[in-house]
Amino acid sequence: MFTIKKECELFDVSGRTAIVTGGSGVLCSEMAKALGAAGANVVILARNTVRIDAVVQEILDCRGVALGLEADVLDRNTLIKVKEKVLDKFGSIDILVNGAGGNRAGATTNPKQTFFDLPIQELSAVFDLNFLGSLLPSQIFGSVMADSGRGVIVNISSASSFRPMTRVVGYSGAKAAINNFTEWLAVYMAQEYSPEIRVNAIAPGFFIAEQNYSLLIQPNGEYTERGNKILTNTPMARFGDPKDLVGTLLWLVSDASKFVTGTIINVDGGFNAFSGV
Repeated sequence: MFTIKKECELFDVSGRTAIVTGGSGVLCSEMAKALGAAGANVVILARNTVRIDAVVQEILDCRGVALGLEADVLDRNTLIKVKEKVLDKFGSIDILVNGAGGNRAGATTNPKQTFFDLPIQELSAVFDLNFLGSLLPSQIFGSVMADSGRGVIVNISSASSFRPMTRVVGYSGAKAAINNFTEWLAVYMAQEYSPEIRVNAIAPGFFIAEQNYSLLIQPNGEYTERGNKILTNTPMARFGDPKDLVGTLLWLVSDASKFVTGTIINVDGGFNAFSGV
């Protein structure tokens, strides 16, 4: 007899171990807390221990299970040590959210810094953090999934990966690479190891965070010219709220999307779909 799992079972991730890199940031801390509320054992990796502790405490206060570890996603040896600690404590790594990333002013064009003046060191730093910062954790933690034959990797892309935003050449290029890497790794894991290992990406639209606040909000609280341009080209006419990412994340990491791999899901209020006309 054909039956459909109850909704609560489809989205159930209780008992699974999830690693969230960049888990102390505005967007990924919300994802980490959502995974904790859904019953996962959440491991938060970041470089800021104060922020890590705050997110861990919020999860614990809600009776979740959380572990915070200081880590640089570009340090292979550190990631290997993290893998060993997580396996010793929880016995498995079932979910990886590659959330570490960001942009740098030195890799961004402006009236005083043209494309021809961009320091290669700044561009390399942005590209490494956003691309290699997802590739390396996928190697280290994904190897556990390859051994077990199951698991889910979720990369964090960006609206600028589809249509590059003005000024942000390095960041846009790195996020475009994330899309390609997501598709490549999805095929590789399914064909070489197990079809029960899935790899997808979420491409957030425009969310207000520390790194872009001054670009979008004026000191008087009104939107900047750039902020207004974004809203004009977003059919839903608002910036995203970190909680807007939770439903997509829980769908991707649970059995509710068990036949979904190699996709990039836009969570952007329609920004990518809008032609401007």
